[in-house]
Amino acid sequence: MEGRRLLAAQELQRGLTQSQVARRFGVSRTTASRWFRALNGKGVEGLRKRRAPGRPSRLTKDQLAQLAELYQAGPRAAGFGSDRWTTVRFAEAIYARFQVRYDPDHVGRIILRLGLRGRIHNRRPRPTLVYAQAQPPAPAVERTAGVA
Repeated sequence: MEGRRLLAAQELQRGLTQSQVARRFGVSRTTASRWFRALNGKGVEGLRKRRAPGRPSRLTKDQLAQLAELYQAGPRAAGFGSDRWTTVRFAEAIYARFQVRYDPDHVGRIILRLGLRGRIHNRRPRPTLVYAQAQPPAPAVERTAGVA
């Protein structure tokens, strides 16, 4: 998408109309107009891909550092009865420490972002698929002439 916007910017700078750019690049005239405004307002940088900032973290950088220490100390240090973190347990530990609630799925993303562990795959065993054996084709029946 960014490449297409940048090519369209070149065409707009060469003097093509917004309608011509829209037809050439297969976009609506509204999109070509938006590209034109971005080009005139911020230059080519206005058409470059940029990451959406998203919602700000509810934990500060210091709290995230404390969170990493909490994770490293292990679940027993946080009051749990085993040595294995789960995202549910870690979410509970975050709430107990900082009074901030996170969904367990999001806690998994926090753990990954902090580099505390690699991606954990679903631990449930997957069903084994059993495929039927392919049957050999039936032998072809030969017909002889004169047999009715």
